[in-house]
Amino acid sequence: MPPAESATRALQTNLAQLPLFAHLDSETLALLASDSIRREFAPGETVFHEGEPAAGLYVLETGWVRAFKMSPQGREQVLQFVGPGEPFNTVAIFTNLLSPATAVALEASVVWVVPRATVRRILRERPEFAERVLENMAERMIYLVGLVADLSLRTVSARLASLLLERAEDGVLSRPKWFTHAELAARLGTVPDVIQRALGRLQSERVIDVSRREIRILDEGRLRSLAD
Repeated sequence: MPPAESATRALQTNLAQLPLFAHLDSETLALLASDSIRREFAPGETVFHEGEPAAGLYVLETGWVRAFKMSPQGREQVLQFVGPGEPFNTVAIFTNLLSPATAVALEASVVWVVPRATVRRILRERPEFAERVLENMAERMIYLVGLVADLSLRTVSARLASLLLERAEDGVLSRPKWFTHAELAARLGTVPDVIQRALGRLQSERVIDVSRREIRILDEGRLRSLAD
């Protein structure tokens, strides 16, 4: 089987496992996959820029991508960390407006771009797919409303505590190479020095233990109290 055909078959299989595409038949999945464009990005490479025309719906196959807004002063606010199998830039399906954010690969990543015309055709033909896309956008809207509330109404320490509780698995938050203080600060709407002090304070109080590879929760009750 030629490499291009093999990659398309693999994408069809991957799409079928995503909640966004799970209810589509094999013929529709094959159409999505055959029309899609596979792109590879090195760590730090831009997937798309804020203000440029949106090519379509993006689906991350492997790696991690960060979507963010940047102020005129150069300060970043992370809107989404995209993991393997997740769609992003869903808004491009419904509007001809320019991309509202920038997306950058945090590590070597493979991204599939599904053209807007293909997605919109399937939206018209498959009402169940349209419903799932709208659900996905509603979930993102709820998340962004929560993000605005966090940035406006909660302290950095409370936001940090919430993030640790949400992201940790069995009390441990793994830290890929890109999960630096700068990335964490951009996610929480502050600057690296503030994050470093907040982490140091929690560590000195034995609430967490911080290492290069992970953050381990030592006192979940105390952390929940701080998050609330």
